[in-house]
Amino acid sequence: DGMNVLFIVVDDLRPVLGCYGDKLVKSPNIDQLASQSIVFSDAYAQQAVCAPSRVSFLTGRRPDTTRLYDFYSYWRVHAGNYSTMPQYFKENGYVTISVGKVFHPGVSSNYSDDYPYSWSIPPFHPSTEKYENDKTCRGKDGKLYANLVCPVDVTEMPSGTLPDIQSTEEAIRLLNVMKTNKQKFFLAVGYHKPHIPLRYPQEFLKLYPLENITLAPDPWVPEKLPSVAYNPWTDIRQRDDVEALNVSFPYGPLPDDFQRQIRQSYYAAVSYLDMQVGLLLNALDDVGLSNNTIVVFTADHGWSLGEHGEWAKYSNFDVATRVPLMFYVPGMTTSSVSQGERVFPYLDPFSHTLGLEPQGQSKKVVELVSLFSTLAELAGLQVPPACPETSFHVALCTEGASIVRYFSASEEKVEEEKDECNDTYRCLNKELVAFSQYPRPADTPQWNSDKPKLKDIRIMGYSMRTIGYRYTIWVQFNPSNFSANFEDVHAGELYMVQTDPNQDYNIYNNTTHGVFLKKILG
Repeated sequence: DGMNVLFIVVDDLRPVLGCYGDKLVKSPNIDQLASQSIVFSDAYAQQAVCAPSRVSFLTGRRPDTTRLYDFYSYWRVHAGNYSTMPQYFKENGYVTISVGKVFHPGVSSNYSDDYPYSWSIPPFHPSTEKYENDKTCRGKDGKLYANLVCPVDVTEMPSGTLPDIQSTEEAIRLLNVMKTNKQKFFLAVGYHKPHIPLRYPQEFLKLYPLENITLAPDPWVPEKLPSVAYNPWTDIRQRDDVEALNVSFPYGPLPDDFQRQIRQSYYAAVSYLDMQVGLLLNALDDVGLSNNTIVVFTADHGWSLGEHGEWAKYSNFDVATRVPLMFYVPGMTTSSVSQGERVFPYLDPFSHTLGLEPQGQSKKVVELVSLFSTLAELAGLQVPPACPETSFHVALCTEGASIVRYFSASEEKVEEEKDECNDTYRCLNKELVAFSQYPRPADTPQWNSDKPKLKDIRIMGYSMRTIGYRYTIWVQFNPSNFSANFEDVHAGELYMVQTDPNQDYNIYNNTTHGVFLKKILG
């Protein structure tokens, strides 16, 4: 009869989680999920900004096919009438439901989160979402500000709650409805935190004493970083507390003590998120559905915490493109679970530090664009066909092959990737590749470098990540016909993972890179 799907997507969450080896964070509930899941340690988003990434993985197409690099077009109108992953489940007999931020709201999902195509009922948005950017952060002077760093007393907040708390409550209510109606469901739950502002219940701060918080390992702008690659973190500069620091544009830097406060609040927001995920999974146990529900946990992209002198997303670095990705599949990633057995008892982040290991870990390089075909295969639906080279006219196809074939691969087999390269997109010379890209308006950092509108894009940075390196090439781009000119290279980056895991030493100029260029042109 097929399994249910609980699809959890988090805004701006890089893999600072215990199950990814982070020693500082308290994330017991997500770690518990990981202990029953296959965890992908090298998973990447296709563009490190909300709307393009979400439209990409929800349609299974890359940004060059959705033609969305900003926030201002709806793919069904401007690119092609592509089916989405929830739409496909809906057409296959599932009740599909969206809670919180799943599609990016606004033009890019037709002001409706793509309802009614993707969802069986109108999507739920928390009523307190509208206060996100208001002045709700109490300063030392007792006044209210719209700060970046914003621990709050929840009882003082509008309606006495926060958006992610409301989303958890609604998702739990819906699980109970689904259970009662015995409906097969695809429930997508989108959490806001740790997206800025870093607004979360203040008690989470005490998990992270400031003296335990370090700066990024590489808080400087790398000497050989091309200026086109740098993102000047304009969005955080507009928050009241950052604006008051009066840091210079574009390179800053922010004062060390404030950098540590941002990092502290990011971690605190992750623990607040962990609590929400814990309550949601505990409810899945409560309704007795943990034995026949696939759980996916991921994020739309990462977030730089001072690495390379950068903050926020908006770049091609690992800190911006790498995401957590795990799949819990009863009977596959764990031995079969009996009806009513508790798999996800709630763990209080204030008292639990379990240090649970992932059930299985894959070091395969994978992409979010593979989610659509992967979930279809896991649910026993027909896997949508691979897209032809040009697919604007094809309603149902995907540009990311299913990664289910990696679920059972033990690490010994990772080395011999012999039969896995039937996927032209990703297997270049037998090497698994994740592609990401980022647009820029100019060769040097501008006020709109982080989020250029389509008409202002002049350069596209195409980036290729393998197990061994990250190669990025910044080329001339024409927004009127969506064409990239690989003959007109503005800059390049090459980082070797083994010797330079943080991507600080660009060796593009002292390497012959014809072989890389060939690969990126595919």
